[in-house]
Amino acid sequence: MTLKVNICGIEFNNPVIAASGTFGFGKEFANYIDINKLGGISSKGLTLHKNLGNKGVRIYETQSGIMNSIGLQNPGIDYFIKEELPFLESKNPVIIANLGGHSIDEYVKGAILLDDTSIPIIELNISCPNVKEGGMAFGTDPNKACEVIEEVRKVTKKVLMVKLSPNVGSISEFVKIAENSGADCISLVNTFNALAIDVDKKKAIFENKTAGLSGPCIKPIALRMVYEASMATKLPIIGMGGIRNYRDCLEFIMAGATAVQVGTSNFVDFNTMINIIDDLKSYIDRENIKSLDEIRNII
Repeated sequence: MTLKVNICGIEFNNPVIAASGTFGFGKEFANYIDINKLGGISSKGLTLHKNLGNKGVRIYETQSGIMNSIGLQNPGIDYFIKEELPFLESKNPVIIANLGGHSIDEYVKGAILLDDTSIPIIELNISCPNVKEGGMAFGTDPNKACEVIEEVRKVTKKVLMVKLSPNVGSISEFVKIAENSGADCISLVNTFNALAIDVDKKKAIFENKTAGLSGPCIKPIALRMVYEASMATKLPIIGMGGIRNYRDCLEFIMAGATAVQVGTSNFVDFNTMINIIDDLKSYIDRENIKSLDEIRNII
């Protein structure tokens, strides 16, 4: 019996991956949990240049979840490669570099830098705002989504995982766009666009008015989107959205996911992912399941 999963020829010891933006670069949690037990780690979102992020409130707790407006704060790709990557390379989890950008040129230059590293997978975050064209996210415009994926595909030999925005009319349409544009696998969902208001101050909580919603409150919608994505493609799917325990993880696998990413719950209990892995082992033993392939897409 094994929890190992294979994504585009890359073997993960288990299907549990730390989601981008919720686990830093691994060091931040290393004193609290044995990160070698994780299947993978997706880095904090990286941009070509250092980014200070958004002003004002960045995290706001809401019912069964959190809203965030971090603004891709990060030290830049060069710093990551020199100062953070060696630590990750010394650990067992598969390294995934989450790549963002505010123009196609930034995405391409960032991908070129990451292509010259040991990192096996680039997770292309196309939910970033396209600053050259009014701020609409690349991932909500079919033409721009296609263009950015195609251009990055041209400059990297790495496995290209495209992280899709849920803020679209048809997730199946964008899955097919990603596949046809050169994606090797898909991750979804990113955060949902949401709004919070301070009634005493009579103003929005966040400087940018809206922010990204994540956590248990989005799980049923995320699960539905992962299922729809699995019906639209044969590419491996990495599902996420409100996963707190092994049962949530199993739901995503049964809906078609090859692996999962765990994010918001890491802020509530830093042992969440370790508990999920241990409980998954108990589950497959109890159910006499030799491989997660037996229950994937079973519904």
